[in-house]
Amino acid sequence: MIATARKVIWITGASSGLGRSLALQLAASGNQVIASARNQAELNKLAELDANITPLVCDITDDKAMDVVRDQMAQISPQLDQVILNAGNCEYLDFPEPDWAAVRRVMEVNFFGTVNCVKIALPLLRKSSSDRAHVVAVASQVTAAPFPRAEAYGASKAAMRYFFDSLRMDLAAEDIDVTVVNPGFVDTPLTRKNDFPMPFLMQVDEAATRIIKNIAARPRTYSFPLRLSALLLLSKLMPGLWQKMVAPKTDVPAKQSEESAGK
Repeated sequence: MIATARKVIWITGASSGLGRSLALQLAASGNQVIASARNQAELNKLAELDANITPLVCDITDDKAMDVVRDQMAQISPQLDQVILNAGNCEYLDFPEPDWAAVRRVMEVNFFGTVNCVKIALPLLRKSSSDRAHVVAVASQVTAAPFPRAEAYGASKAAMRYFFDSLRMDLAAEDIDVTVVNPGFVDTPLTRKNDFPMPFLMQVDEAATRIIKNIAARPRTYSFPLRLSALLLLSKLMPGLWQKMVAPKTDVPAKQSEESAGK
């Protein structure tokens, strides 16, 4: 297990997947972990695994409820040393008749919900007893390249990246560091719903270990695995080839296509 100085850490999206693994590993290192998600039962099960984990139920998209969460968190601890904003959702748009409301639903969780977390965390981060408090935002490597059907998810994560890149500048004078983590495909309940190949798929515990190890140095960004980063670079170097590789192929027979074109 990776050795870390004891911190008070708030982790969102902690009831399953990457957030759950991060909570368990950081708690096992002796940190006080405040684990949040909407699922009370799963958070209680998580807390039973380690006395260093305190469950705190919240819906990050509920503005009014988050004000209550802020007060509850202050009762658990008067300060935060680190926040790992991991909660997120993914919905895909299926053309030619997509559910356009999915864009708003995904943005509410991934972007606006995450902003809600920053809003209530900053006052407690400013009270950190460590030399520098730390905000960690879990975005995605999807922002490095366009993917079919990923309009909602990709846009929400791109918005996150810009928000935290800008926030980093505004918080620098307050000695609060900001790191944006961009994972590739991680084996979680969310990614198991995917119906397409996921190159370089990583087990969740390995991904959590990598994140904990690499954010210790407080980089501005951390993207992994590098093999996926290199592959996605192709979209910038040869965007036309990238589109041919990943864009959905038409199901319309060639003869029908010619007739439609008036040939």
